Amino acid sequence: MDDAGAVPKVQPPQLAARICANIERVMSGQTRTIQQVLAAFLGGGHVLLEDNPGTGKTTLAKALARSIGAGFKRVQFTPDLLPSDILGVSVFNPRDQSFQFHSGPIFTQILLADEVNRASPRTQSALLEAMGEGQVSIEGKTHALDELFFVIATQNPVEFRGTYPLPEAQMDRFAVRLSLGYVTAEAEVEIVAAQEQRHPLESIAACISIEEVRWLRRCAREVRVSAELRRYAVELARATRAAPAVQLGAGPRASLALSRLAQALALVRGDDYVRPDHIRDVAVPVLAHRLVLDPQAKFSGVTTQGIVADILQSVPIPG
Repeated sequence: MDDAGAVPKVQPPQLAARICANIERVMSGQTRTIQQVLAAFLGGGHVLLEDNPGTGKTTLAKALARSIGAGFKRVQFTPDLLPSDILGVSVFNPRDQSFQFHSGPIFTQILLADEVNRASPRTQSALLEAMGEGQVSIEGKTHALDELFFVIATQNPVEFRGTYPLPEAQMDRFAVRLSLGYVTAEAEVEIVAAQEQRHPLESIAACISIEEVRWLRRCAREVRVSAELRRYAVELARATRAAPAVQLGAGPRASLALSRLAQALALVRGDDYVRPDHIRDVAVPVLAHRLVLDPQAKFSGVTTQGIVADILQSVPIPG
């Protein structure tokens, strides 16, 4: 930016493409997931990455932070982790006979909550207010977090020993649940070759400024959404509440996440307005993790992703 608050000469989609390309230097073959994570960030949501070990979850979080020059902190969640280890604690200073607050890692811009389901529910709940309201209450005082505060939490779906499943209230705080999955053989060869000498993350530098990031977020909110598509997003969320085998459907927060992520995804892909395919592309990541199945459905092989996929087929697309 030339002046404080001035609009950059580069158009928003070009800035977004610059971020995606920078991340792809270390995340080969993950274009779609990178776009969705960036859309969640620009849309003001938070991301839960659920995947097998070694698929690049931590690398993705670090690459995003480095690409935009944001503050980054990582917390390894363990059973003995306390809320104060995340939020911070007041320490008595004998010199001036007063308590001084030492802020925890939550006071950053991008927070990686690694293996979030390994901590106790008490510690997991320390993130609830931060993710929902952008602030934390500590010892009776409210502390505002950075306006760019963004949580990327990870969990391993194949290990259940020593873990605490995230409660529905916390799952609802995540705008999307994504999975990186395994890349193609060709992309995996590229990954191995790229790390023969050093990790590509070491060469990643910021490709846009923090001021431009804030401007991109404002631009994402201004992407046009027609009344028909706003209604379509709401109808998709409401359909989950009446779906067979669903004990608890997606609430209004899901409708809002669908609309905002569709706006941000449209910006990332260079579109001036939201189309039905933007909403449909984020519908499963936004809605599926919010659904609670009845016990019988779980044992019969029904999945929340499958239910949302069926809803996408049954709810009419606006003309």
